[in-house]
Order: sequence, then structure tokens, then C-alpha cells
Amino acid sequence: MQIIGSVILGVVVLAALYTILKYNQLISLRNRIENAWSQIDVQLRRRYDLIPNLVETVKGYAAHEKEVFENVTQARSAMMNAQGVTAQAEAQNQISSALKSLFAVAEAYPQLKANENFMMLQEELSGTESKIAYARQFYNDQVMIYNTLTQMFPTNILAGMFGFSARDYFQMEDVAREPVRVDFNQ
Repeated sequence: MQIIGSVILGVVVLAALYTILKYNQLISLRNRIENAWSQIDVQLRRRYDLIPNLVETVKGYAAHEKEVFENVTQARSAMMNAQGVTAQAEAQNQISSALKSLFAVAEAYPQLKANENFMMLQEELSGTESKIAYARQFYNDQVMIYNTLTQMFPTNILAGMFGFSARDYFQMEDVAREPVRVDFNQ
């Protein structure tokens, strides 16, 4: 009788330890995801702050490219008003597309490409884009680990009991992957 009681107690203790370890792992992953999202947000803010300077520099050389500047301005506004991962991803796709158009316009103006201020801004923005890409990748990696853990048995039961639900990936839409077409003959 005492052996059965000890075995039952041992199983209960092991189950409790397993629950505690998996709960803490879920908490850790949730916090990593929040941190990764914060890092994306920091880089997006940097990008947001660089864009007006870049637009103003290009505007001085390409005053007749009004539509490109309006698209960049609209995309920048959408980016700042976006809430949540999905809305942020859509806004980032819009800004990426608008920036591609802006750089395509800049290509048509050799004196602009040689402008030191433009080159510095373009380099800073390029570096920021690389940081955003890395931060997106890190965020998505953490989301994948977290989502996998919340969907695997028996952790999925624990996740359901404590309200851990799947997170959205930061995805790029197909339009943002396409090359930009700029027609100066309009």
C-alpha cells in the first residue's frame, strides 16, 4: 500500500514539475515574441523618421514625380496608424513598395544619386531595412517555436487551460515581392 502511495505521489510530483516547466517555457516564448515585436517597432520607427528626410531630398530634384511622393506619404501614415501584427505587416508592405518607387525615381536623376545627403540617407535607410528584415525573421522564428509548442500534445492542453493562443506571423504580401515598374512617359 505504501509503495502504491509513493508511486502515485511521484507521478503527481512529476506531472506538477512538467506543468511548471512547460508553463514557464510558454511564458518565456511569449515574452521573447513581445521583445521581438518591440525590436521590429524600434526599427520601423527609425525608418519612419528617415523617410521624410529622404523624400524631401528627392523632391528637390524630382518635383514632377508628385504621385510617388504622395504614395510614400500615404504609406508612412498607414504605417503609423497600423495596430497589430497583420495591420503592421500590410503597412510595411505598402511602405516597401512606395520606397522602391522612390528609389526608382532617384535612379533617373544622376545628380541626386551623387548628392552626399541623399547617399547618406539611402545608406541609413538600407541599413534600417536590413535590421527590419532580421527583426522580422527573429520574430517569426519565435512565433514558430511558440505556435509549435502550443499545438503539440500534451502542451496544447496546458496552453488551452492558461489562455496561450497562436500568434500571427509577420508576412510579406506577394505585391511587395514584385519589382517596381516606373514609367516616366506618362
